[in-house]
Amino acid sequence: MNSVLSFVIVLGVLIFVHEFGHFLLAKAFGVRVLKFSLGFGGKVIGRQWGETEYLISAFPLGGYVKMYGEQPGEEVCQEDVHCSFSHKAVWQRFGIVFGGPLFNLLFAVILFFFMFVFAGLPESVDSTKIGEVGAGSVAEQVGIKTGDVVRTINGQPTTSWTDVSDRIKDSKGQAVTLVVDRQGQELTFTAKPTMQKVKNLFGEAVGDRYMLGIVRSDEIRYKKATIGESCQAALIQTWNLGYLTIMGIVKMVQQVIPASELGGPIRIAEIAGKQLEAGWMNLLYFMGLLSVNLGILNLLPIPVLDGGHLVFLSMEAVRRKPLSEQVMEISQKIGIVILSTLMLFVFYNDIARLVKRWLIS
Repeated sequence: MNSVLSFVIVLGVLIFVHEFGHFLLAKAFGVRVLKFSLGFGGKVIGRQWGETEYLISAFPLGGYVKMYGEQPGEEVCQEDVHCSFSHKAVWQRFGIVFGGPLFNLLFAVILFFFMFVFAGLPESVDSTKIGEVGAGSVAEQVGIKTGDVVRTINGQPTTSWTDVSDRIKDSKGQAVTLVVDRQGQELTFTAKPTMQKVKNLFGEAVGDRYMLGIVRSDEIRYKKATIGESCQAALIQTWNLGYLTIMGIVKMVQQVIPASELGGPIRIAEIAGKQLEAGWMNLLYFMGLLSVNLGILNLLPIPVLDGGHLVFLSMEAVRRKPLSEQVMEISQKIGIVILSTLMLFVFYNDIARLVKRWLIS
């Protein structure tokens, strides 16, 4: 139930924000908006306000804003040319198309800003507490467990995770003696570090070092922040997530990240449900992350996506005339095939993950 509720909340808000960006820019440039829909397909409910019909449609994975004179070759009355999308200047049409992704990125900034204002800025707690013990690692073999706090290594006190990491790294493969605190009980373990690959965030090997197979605890604390600090942190957070999204796409193209990692609606619903169980702050952060992802992915130069339309508009600006209707039609069909294939693939990944989990359990 949590998964369904959180999925509806997260996706509904992000689709609304995206389409509202298109809507607001269209209105700002005097384009008549005929429909504003959350979802695709048949109308579930709808209401006419002014010149726009506001809809909730049957298929919830997306939305659209239908503008007057939007389609190539669409007949436009002479007296309504002033409110036709296709008769607006290239830069205005560019702005309307760019409005959706832009609002997703701005929404993430605003969301993070209010999170930091009310909850404070998150910062890592630099402790010697072990957050994870690798399966089959040296540490697991000798009995070290998640939650143990490392007090000394070879008799030398450890006050930060840097101390733990450096002393294991500098062991040169010689056995080290760790004294740990486990729920108030002092225990001693002797383990021999092994040379292992150091991997970055994307799973790429970036070097070798001696390790035991333990990872620091990811505990965080929040410190109060001013309005200015919160604003700066929100911009940095959005920028960093945008960079990671772009690099994630690049690494997937380079086959560093396997395509099997791609997730669709089912995966999003699962993660959203877990975040809601962990608390509203976690769900809001996840929503901000998805908003950045949605903004960046919509800027990919694929026909049908906003990025594809921006490429066409850029080419029109350079050529000083629009592309032919035939080229546009063929491009749209190619874009539909690409997106349909991608949707089928992510649904397959989602179902395969569920089946694998069911078989294991």
